[in-house]
Amino acid sequence: MSTAILVDGGFYRRRAQIKIGEKTAEDRAAELDNYCRRHLTERYMNHKDEKLKHDLYRIFYYDCPPMSKKLRHPFTNQEIDFSKSDLNLWMTTFLNELKRYRKFALRLGKLSDSVAHYNLRPEVTKKLCRGKIKWEDLTENDFALQVDQKGVDMKIGLDIASLAYKKQVDQIVLISGDSDFVPAAKLARREGIDFVLDPLGAPIKPDLFEHIDGLRTCDNHYTN
Repeated sequence: MSTAILVDGGFYRRRAQIKIGEKTAEDRAAELDNYCRRHLTERYMNHKDEKLKHDLYRIFYYDCPPMSKKLRHPFTNQEIDFSKSDLNLWMTTFLNELKRYRKFALRLGKLSDSVAHYNLRPEVTKKLCRGKIKWEDLTENDFALQVDQKGVDMKIGLDIASLAYKKQVDQIVLISGDSDFVPAAKLARREGIDFVLDPLGAPIKPDLFEHIDGLRTCDNHYTN
């Protein structure tokens, strides 16, 4: 059985940071490669406890390059050069590391950095509205950068459709927690593809259960 593994990069990085913790860019890249390849061994819970080895077609990784523009912080009024930020350096190194791994294909979208801005964090806004804090109590950390991705979801959907229509694989494993991919999952299943979702232990919406062939997370860190 030939398997393609599709990774929603932003989702993976967030879950890994929450559940496993901070890592260097090099270590996170190695962790991702190792994790994806664990999906290639499937265990059947029968009296023989047999294992099925899958052939890896390719690992598709979807993300955006880091933001490199300058933006003024609304609280400190200081201009921040994101091209020199620690996040920019980490993300650049991480993507370059993934390019070195065999069978990895990067599908990069773009950040809508032209409309990037800061917002008050939702929990801070609630406290303000309820009178638990005052405007003068705000700090720099109460503001979060808002910047949207462009093209990532579309690339995932197009690749699922292409893999399915061209019969290039027998199975698709999607590492994501987004229900926006339901139409693509339905299409793949109609074309006879075994479609497995890995939400990394995160809860998923009920409509996703209906349109997948399996739900699997390969590391107990994500389920505990």
